[in-house]
Amino acid sequence: MKLSARNVLDGTITEIVKGAVTSHVKLDIGGTTVTASITNESVAELGLTVGGKASAVIKATDVMIGVK
Repeated sequence: MKLSARNVLDGTITEIVKGAVTSHVKLDIGGTTVTASITNESVAELGLTVGGKASAVIKATDVMIGVK
């Protein structure tokens, strides 16, 4: 599959927290956790399971950086 997004981070699913409509999927990317909120239907269609391999695909038009 080819994507226009340039930020594709491969990792391992560490947790899936299902809600009424959406799930929070946590992905370990070399010691850093990335969390995505996707529909429960997408979790099922993609066959996502804890311990499985997945990729976080990030496409953003704005990136903000803050300091304290």
